[in-house]
Amino acid sequence: MTYQKYNASGNDFIIFHTFKRDDYSYLAKQLCLRQEGIGADGLIVLIPSKEPKADFAWDFYNSDGSKASMCGNGTRAAAHYAFSNNLVKDDKKLSFLSDVGLISCELTSKDFVKSQMPKAKILKETFSEDGFTWDLIDTGVPHLVTFVDDLNKFDKVLALKFRKKYNANVNFAMIKDKKLFVRTYERGVENETLACGTGMCACFLQAFNSKLLENKAKVYPKSKEELKISLEDDSLFFEGKVTKVFSLCL
Repeated sequence: MTYQKYNASGNDFIIFHTFKRDDYSYLAKQLCLRQEGIGADGLIVLIPSKEPKADFAWDFYNSDGSKASMCGNGTRAAAHYAFSNNLVKDDKKLSFLSDVGLISCELTSKDFVKSQMPKAKILKETFSEDGFTWDLIDTGVPHLVTFVDDLNKFDKVLALKFRKKYNANVNFAMIKDKKLFVRTYERGVENETLACGTGMCACFLQAFNSKLLENKAKVYPKSKEELKISLEDDSLFFEGKVTKVFSLCL
């Protein structure tokens, strides 16, 4: 089996494609382990799709083996992999089937991919708890969002508490010079990650709805890589660089 490792703005993934549909959670736990495996935040498996509009389907696994319905940075990595491995007919655009529906992606330049994100849903109206004001929003997976004036207020202990209580990812966001900065604690990884696409999108939407940002913004996760998020005709788009790290045959 040949595996390829990809990096998308600090999120890293192991990707392979196969005709065999199976439960690969055991493989995700083995391969994503950083001490004894390849090391990654998640495993992406590309499989054939019966949906005529889709070029393929995917199964996404977190590093702990749990499945996730959506992963923003993962969509960009999967698209780049598909283009690079000639899995699609068009060399610039594709669509694939996820657990939240059809995801469309576009290769905007050699190493940059733009993904259309699923329509967001408000899960819980604004509330205050433990000294912070929160919103709970689903951008493919549930995210708690709070805005702070200093990202050093990110509290991993509090984030773990809220992750368990609300079964959601936890985001601390800050706006400075019309730019959005985000730190995210991700469930399934059970730690802060260098980037979270759905988390950045959730933060952007809350900032836009609160009139803190326009319909386009540059966004920076902990990795400090620049991404772009835009709201176009009520559709959310997410664009950033994708890098193939290496291929490995096992």
